[in-house]
Amino acid sequence: MKQYGLSTAQVQEAKSRYGDNRLTEHEQESFWDKFKDNLGDPMIKILCVALGINILFVFLGQTEWYESAGIAIAVLLATGISTLSEHRNENAFQKLQAEASHIMCKAYRDGDITELPIDDIVVGDCILLQTGDKIPADGIIIEGNLAVDQSVLNGESKEAAKRAAPDPELRLAAVDFLNEHAVYRGSVVCSGNAVMRVDMVGDASVYGGIAGELQLEVDRDTPLKVKLGNLAHGISKFGYMGGAMIALALLFQRIVIHNSFEASRILAYCSQWMILLNDIVQAVMLAVIIIVMAVPEGLPLMIAIVSALNMGKMLKDNVLVRKVAGIETAGSLNILFSDKTGTITKGILEAVTFVDGAGNEYDSPASLSEDLARLLSLSIHYNTSAVISGSGEKGKAIGGNATERAMLRFMPDLHTGRQIRKIDSILFNSENKYSCAQLAGDQECVVIKGAPEKILARCRYMYDARGQAVELADNRAITGKIDALAARAIRVLAFAVSRGRIAEGKLPEDEWILVGVMGIRDEIRPDAVAAIREVQQAGVQVVMITGDRKDTAVAIAREAGLITDEKDLVLTSGELAELSDADLKERLPGIRVIARALPGDKSRLVRVAQELNLVAGMTGDGVNDAPALKAADVGFAMGSGTEVSKEASEVIIMDDNFSSIVKAILYGRTIFNNIRKFIIFQLTINVSAVLICFICPLLGMDTPLSIIQILWINLVMDTLAAIAFGGEPALRRFMQEKPKKRDEDIVSRQMWTSIGTGGFYTFGASLWFLQSRASHDFFREDKYLLTGYFTFFVFTAIFNAFNARTDKMNLLGKITDNRGFLSVMAIIVATQVVLTQFGGSVLHCYGLSAGEWLLVLILAILIIPVDLCRKFLLRQ
Repeated sequence: MKQYGLSTAQVQEAKSRYGDNRLTEHEQESFWDKFKDNLGDPMIKILCVALGINILFVFLGQTEWYESAGIAIAVLLATGISTLSEHRNENAFQKLQAEASHIMCKAYRDGDITELPIDDIVVGDCILLQTGDKIPADGIIIEGNLAVDQSVLNGESKEAAKRAAPDPELRLAAVDFLNEHAVYRGSVVCSGNAVMRVDMVGDASVYGGIAGELQLEVDRDTPLKVKLGNLAHGISKFGYMGGAMIALALLFQRIVIHNSFEASRILAYCSQWMILLNDIVQAVMLAVIIIVMAVPEGLPLMIAIVSALNMGKMLKDNVLVRKVAGIETAGSLNILFSDKTGTITKGILEAVTFVDGAGNEYDSPASLSEDLARLLSLSIHYNTSAVISGSGEKGKAIGGNATERAMLRFMPDLHTGRQIRKIDSILFNSENKYSCAQLAGDQECVVIKGAPEKILARCRYMYDARGQAVELADNRAITGKIDALAARAIRVLAFAVSRGRIAEGKLPEDEWILVGVMGIRDEIRPDAVAAIREVQQAGVQVVMITGDRKDTAVAIAREAGLITDEKDLVLTSGELAELSDADLKERLPGIRVIARALPGDKSRLVRVAQELNLVAGMTGDGVNDAPALKAADVGFAMGSGTEVSKEASEVIIMDDNFSSIVKAILYGRTIFNNIRKFIIFQLTINVSAVLICFICPLLGMDTPLSIIQILWINLVMDTLAAIAFGGEPALRRFMQEKPKKRDEDIVSRQMWTSIGTGGFYTFGASLWFLQSRASHDFFREDKYLLTGYFTFFVFTAIFNAFNARTDKMNLLGKITDNRGFLSVMAIIVATQVVLTQFGGSVLHCYGLSAGEWLLVLILAILIIPVDLCRKFLLRQ
């Protein structure tokens, strides 16, 4: 009996030299750390500055506390909603350790086999591996044979055959999941027994390297944060410059214009320092008011509300958003790196076709003749280690390997009730490439399945379409079919029958009869091709990443529509490694497939794409995908994937379907467009309010709106408008738009024309309302004039909301798809009518007559034809 393993002294030496099998854990970010980080949002920073100034003026008795409270609530709500959403995301590394911490391993120590926690394994340990075990470290098989599932590391569902290395001293070199002697931590033993020698432990293993990547902080702002940062910078500049200019203008009016430009009067006025100081204080206060009014304080809250509203809609479409920033980012994607298995393909092996000896192809058992179907059923059900659990349509294939289960699902057992026994068999192994079973009872024969080149060479006869044995004079028809299937990345197994017997573990020596060949593949999802085409039409480059061989990957990519041109590039992991980052950046636009991919390839591709200022997305479901999912601008984890991949992602695709990624992109673009609509709506009000606050003091007028009226307008602008615009429907035409550049201004030129048109119309109408003799004559008293102005301002905002919700001429297009918009506007209208008629001295609203209402509504509704003229001119 062979002796394996280490002595106690050797274990201590290995531990001191290489360490044990623990994975390094790093300190995690707390809730309050996340909250403080979210306070760093550029728009939140501006709000905090405005809040500080307001609080100062409250203590000086120069303003009311209401506005400070409103800004503080907006900051706390916007920051709190984002933080709470992100806090639910526990750290991916903690989940990684939780999955692995309870595993026990069977290790040889001091000449005996003993169970040890996975963390106690050291380099040089020999581990006994059996069916169902998780491999605890990286190493080499030194005895036995295994079939292992490496999908958690390389994403491929096909089981890999592993056998003992011819040289027991062989050491693990470069990572190669196709190496038939190497096994890696995290893989699962599907069948067989073996002994492995541990060569890499802890952080040095492939699994540990992935865990280490998860600890790296990803310091990259989302596209929306970049755009909002640019907007905040612009607003700050506008507010500060505007405030300073208004303060200077007011002082100029008080000191120079008020004194008729006479030098003596100006000097006399300046000598009265108390009056001059009071004017300076008033000018500074007005500047602060202008700065505060220029800030769209409702924007952060609106983004949080819009995102929350759409998260529910997306969940109904099998898209679960874990991190709010992931929603908008999905709409900005320039490049998407997609797993093949389970995303583009179904993720399970399926028998997709059967070909008889004459080359006739059948896509289902129903199209086979009765006799040929019985022969195929016998070959599948009586030469397998898999079984059907349950009966009828509820029956499920279990046991065996994935290929055997796929064949059982394809072909029902047509021999139920017959007395057929298996009296001898030869199991499949990677050297023989075949298996067979000796049957007795109602069916006396040997059924054989294996590699076509092994089976066809022994077949002199074949069963024709009727199930009759005929001479196989020429096998070119079936070999041609096999070649065609191989070109489509379909694996092929051949079936034959012999009338001889298995003798001493050897195949029958007589001439066999060919039943046919079966094609097996992880089939492309039916809707994946159309979904990929739609994503490409949306301007997003799709790159498939797979652990498959290059020829298999190319066949899948062609069928999925990823490769359509000879210029499209397909690279293997080895070829990718040979490219410098500069070369990769040059070739990246043409890359469509990465074959035989390693975990590090995905992270590198994401990094290089981001260095090109592209917004990069990544899909994945395995532990190997987690670092790239975390590093990407938006990570899409599959619902059936590992917990680690889900925790590293922003978005979870619940049905594992590529078409759901299309929906995520569409929703992302919809949310971005809705944010833009809200910005048009709010900045139009802000621009007009700033202009009014600027001109009124210069004209010797007090601000026409009271503090409480301004609070109501802010409520209209912020929370209610966010709800209204947040429900705008997802329009398929958004998928025809080009992706927005990462640093593109969130306010486009078209938006500025809308903001300017609406803002200057409201300002001009306000001047006429407040200054014209006709307007004053129309109202009974000044208090009714100011009541009418307040109502005009709110109704102008309501009508402009219809302008802002679409860039089309038809303002009511798709309006029934957002009934919330109509409901919110109806609530605002009803509330405003009540405030106008019954507000009294508290709200400075004293009711309007029918004629006064008519003037107010006509002036307010005119903003619609004014903006329609703008849209018409832009189209010309």
